[in-house]
Amino acid sequence: MKFSELDTDRWADLQPYLDTCLLPVSGLNGRETPAEATDKIAAAGDWLAPIETAFRGRTVTLPAYHYYDPEDEAETRRLERYCAKVKSVGFRYLVIVSGERLLTAESLPFADLIVGPGSAEALPDTEAIRQAVTSMWKNNGA
Repeated sequence: MKFSELDTDRWADLQPYLDTCLLPVSGLNGRETPAEATDKIAAAGDWLAPIETAFRGRTVTLPAYHYYDPEDEAETRRLERYCAKVKSVGFRYLVIVSGERLLTAESLPFADLIVGPGSAEALPDTEAIRQAVTSMWKNNGA
């Protein structure tokens, strides 16, 4: 589900079932042309779509976190704080999804899973993405 589909009453009813939040991270740095920004945002969406489709009854997609440069330690700390806050709302799992190779488990310890390309040429593999999410749940006792 998208965050905008949940009002206060619906969230209260569904929260026990929606234990996983998806956080798209576009990786914009402010130096992109409009076309480049569009491509980065679309790439994150390409990696996000298989999870949203496969796990609609268990996940909530949050608003995208667009500006993130892994070279900037302050931005990394800000994203870490944001991830901690998101989990404190009641989500058991946080999955960060990006179309860019910018994120690692070491840099974002609050993320339970990071989904995105392993190389510049990588395209989303729907089955591999589904398996990664399922493994995350199994390995964490869900």
